[in-house]
Amino acid sequence: MDTKTSDQGSQAAPLIILPGLMCDSRMFAELVAAFPAAQVIDGFYAGCDRVEAMADYALARMPARVSLLGHSMGARIALELVRKAPERVERLALVDTGVHSPKPGEREARYALRDIGREQGMAALVARWLPPMVGFAGLRNEPLMDSLYAMAVSAGLPVFEAQIEALLGRPSVDALLPTIACPTVAMVGRQDQWSPVAQHEAIVAAIPDAQLRIVEGAGHMMPAEAPQIFNRLVGEWLTIPAAPDFPNISNHAKGEV
Repeated sequence: MDTKTSDQGSQAAPLIILPGLMCDSRMFAELVAAFPAAQVIDGFYAGCDRVEAMADYALARMPARVSLLGHSMGARIALELVRKAPERVERLALVDTGVHSPKPGEREARYALRDIGREQGMAALVARWLPPMVGFAGLRNEPLMDSLYAMAVSAGLPVFEAQIEALLGRPSVDALLPTIACPTVAMVGRQDQWSPVAQHEAIVAAIPDAQLRIVEGAGHMMPAEAPQIFNRLVGEWLTIPAAPDFPNISNHAKGEV
């Protein structure tokens, strides 16, 4: 599928992208180039420190009905948005993420990064945080690593602190997931160490008729690490039929690319 020439408007509601922790539109440059009508909710959620407030920030900046794609923390925000306004979400893509509550040790690990930022600066924090987020090939891609590093550093320590508080206080989605009735896909890089494949298998098991897509050779930053494959998968998701009452898709498909 040639995503550059696909007629997104005739297939799906406008594509809205919710970035993850310390991320903005730079993460999705190739996706926006392929789908020029797409909109990234930029601005690091204005420093919000609750997922619920981040969802409100996005709701105020997007069209009435959307194809909603969330990456990492952005996927958790997307789920909160579905909870708040399900009628506005025509289809849902959850990328490199999870649906579990905070795990033992998560608070301590996030605060350890925060303390590095407080004591040594944002550059040191990102230098510690970023490498495990990228697959083996991405680590050897100097322009990619430079771009991701600059993006995360530009977020600044106050944004990082607010966003980790939002993540540590994230609302449970256990009761929400079985109620989601729009075309839903979970996408993940095979080498994602932070949000591994198993977490996405749990997502598709919990959401009726959800689909799983695994991208070989990519890590947590898969949209930037493997943009051509990612863009193709997004294009395929955008062509899944969605009637006005958002019926479930009849088959539960799993695939690897």
